[in-house]
Amino acid sequence: MSFLKNHPFAVEAYFKRSTVFTFAVPKEQLQSLIPECLQLDTFNDTYAFVALAMVETQNLRPKGFPKFMGNNFYLMGLRIFVRYINNQGKRLRGLYILQSVTDKKVMELIGNIFTHYNYTTTDVTETKVGDFVKVNSVGSDIDIEWQYLQEEEAQIPSGSPFAEWSDARRFSGPLPFTFTYDAHKKQVLIIEGVRQHWKPQPIKVNNIHVSFLPALGLSSYQLASAFVVEDVPYYWKKGKLEQWKG
Repeated sequence: MSFLKNHPFAVEAYFKRSTVFTFAVPKEQLQSLIPECLQLDTFNDTYAFVALAMVETQNLRPKGFPKFMGNNFYLMGLRIFVRYINNQGKRLRGLYILQSVTDKKVMELIGNIFTHYNYTTTDVTETKVGDFVKVNSVGSDIDIEWQYLQEEEAQIPSGSPFAEWSDARRFSGPLPFTFTYDAHKKQVLIIEGVRQHWKPQPIKVNNIHVSFLPALGLSSYQLASAFVVEDVPYYWKKGKLEQWKG
């Protein structure tokens, strides 16, 4: 029944809020974390990027099903920005998933049946007071505080390789494609996401502590940018398999 993991049907959801924290890492440190079929998506051929995305979803369900059959989940994902050249020679820009976390056991169960994303369950508490948002997880050792800003007020984090927000937005996610690789069969699973009204807004990060990055064995990383987007209809197409010819 392993074919079920290949995203066998389209899925849709409503993103109440999606927050993405992107970290710049010397590209050499991330190379070993991606499969042979993918290339790192780099900036100035120096930095590669790993991002923590936190998404509050509503009515997640198979595409076409009525909303009342959907469920609301808090999803967190750790992913690397990558590129892939498909069999038609087209360069696709997307994400390679390292880890996926949710706040509900039912999503862990369903996610691990129909995807390769290796879901686990954790506690998540998110509170909003005025323009300030706090996210905490005891089980995943996460402590983040950020605040909404007008774009003209926002400053790129100190130490970021980006000088302009236009460069930072290229790595704000989510990107059009997500890739999974079966090294034994040399097959690439391509999942395309379709979004509407996607306008990432810069946010100010007052504090960020996440255990995911040290757990990867990274010796050097720096917050490069942070964005939030709200009220976005989103769906993922049925997965597409192709044989890697590399």
